[in-house]
Amino acid sequence: MSLAERIGLAALRRLDPETAHALALKGVRAGLVALPGPVTTPRLATTLAGLALPNPVGLAAGFDKNASAVAQLMRAGFGFVEVGAATPRPQPGNPRPRLFRLAEDRAAINRFGFNNDGMDAIAARLAKRPRGVPVGLNLGANKDSQDRAGDFAMVLETCGPHIDFATVNVSSPNTEKLRDLQCAAALTSLLADVVATRDVLARPIPVLLKIAPDLGDGEIAAIARVALDTGIDGIVATNTTLSRDRLQNPARTEPGGLSGAPLFARSTRVLARLGLETGGRLPLIGVGGVGSPEDAYAKIRAGASAVQLYTAMVYEGLSLAARIARGLDRLLARDGHQNIADAVGTNRKDWL
Repeated sequence: MSLAERIGLAALRRLDPETAHALALKGVRAGLVALPGPVTTPRLATTLAGLALPNPVGLAAGFDKNASAVAQLMRAGFGFVEVGAATPRPQPGNPRPRLFRLAEDRAAINRFGFNNDGMDAIAARLAKRPRGVPVGLNLGANKDSQDRAGDFAMVLETCGPHIDFATVNVSSPNTEKLRDLQCAAALTSLLADVVATRDVLARPIPVLLKIAPDLGDGEIAAIARVALDTGIDGIVATNTTLSRDRLQNPARTEPGGLSGAPLFARSTRVLARLGLETGGRLPLIGVGGVGSPEDAYAKIRAGASAVQLYTAMVYEGLSLAARIARGLDRLLARDGHQNIADAVGTNRKDWL
């Protein structure tokens, strides 16, 4: 991390977290942040659900909810970028304050509630983005929708022509009863509608499913069966957790989803269990607590074909993506792997 980035992060941490986040995005758009461009080597380059990635380190949804800095984030060292979540209609989300730093825990709690500009505005921005690093969109549902399942298909129909993949988000804890859509019957119906919408796009794209970390083995097995039966292209494991185990910061009592370092073990266990239940037939993306090359490598060895990060950048800056990718390349070389795909799932048993 450069001295300038250290100073910038220190200044941002003196501000309200949501204000700091908005300023950080403005700084990225204005060119105030150094961007390394593509980070890749023959060991890092991989394919995920048919998408060619320069490296397996992605940006998780939530950092750029409204696709306002896509072009810049594509040059920030990520192998792929996910924006959103987008809902059919704009919505303000939950009242502020709704984002909390837990510095002692290297974590954050948010209860945003799918605040975004709506699918039309987001689609217009995505239509103008450059080509190159794959860009996906997290699909959401409006809080007051009478047909939340239909919302996902509606957003995909509108934004699908301008993205490289879509993620169905039924795992946010901040929209009431959204996680109920993870039950087998509801999930089967929802995913069937989304896949049908995808299949009639002029350019069909991969559809992924993002699940919660607060699931038992039976629930994970049921989700794996639905994923395989409905023909989706991969699973993102996981979203934020409602657990508050062993936290130190006083903000630990705030309602919302917890992300960051404390989520690492919980999300990695879900990831490994999913790999077992799907038998390697679906690529998995590991999310939750990735803050170093070692964390990324552990997720990959537990069964992830790629990883995503977000919260760790609050403490380590945007340059973290490139640092993790380069460090991951060194770890692969150390262990004699010719490509990242060779390491996927090589240590799953230790997480089961």
